[in-house]
Amino acid sequence: MPRVKGGSVTRQRRKKVIKLAKGYYGSKHTLYKVANQQVMKSLQYAYRDRRQKKRDFRKLWITRINAAARMNGLSYSRLMHGLKLAGVEVNRKMLAELAISDEKAFAQLADVAKSAYAK
Repeated sequence: MPRVKGGSVTRQRRKKVIKLAKGYYGSKHTLYKVANQQVMKSLQYAYRDRRQKKRDFRKLWITRINAAARMNGLSYSRLMHGLKLAGVEVNRKMLAELAISDEKAFAQLADVAKSAYAK
C-alpha cells in the first residue's frame, strides 16, 4: 500500500496561511512555519482587541464627558447621577458627542442634572 502524501490539500492549506500573512515583515510572509505562527498570534490579537476597542471607546467618552461636566461645575459622577434622577436616558457616546459639538445642549443637560441632583 503506498504512503499517503499531502498533495493538493496540504498545499491549499499552506497557501491559505501565506495569503493571510500578506504584508508581514521579513520571512513572516514567505515561510510557512513562521507565517503560521504569526497568523495565529495575529488572530489572537484581533479577537482580544475587538473587545478592548469597546473598553477604550468607553474610557474616551467618559473622559470627554468629565471634562465638559467640570466646565459646567459638575463632576462626572454627579452629572450621570443627576441625569438618571431626572429620567434622561442618553448614552455616553451621545453625551461625549454633545460635549464636543454642541456645548449649549450639553450645558442644558448639565443644568437638568444639577436641578435633579439638588432635590
